[in-house]
Amino acid sequence: MKPNYQYDKRQRDLAKKKQQDEKRLKKRAKNDADAAQEKPADSSADENKESVPN
Repeated sequence: MKPNYQYDKRQRDLAKKKQQDEKRLKKRAKNDADAAQEKPADSSADENKESVPN
């Protein structure tokens, strides 16, 4: 029986795509978490600037 190289290549490509998608989602979740942590700090800094009279 001959090896089915097209099938093997397709399986490798699917596995690679799945891994890239997982990596992309992980990075996106990390960036969203970092942005969420920075926003409250930035908004409180803006409030302090507004409350200080010039």
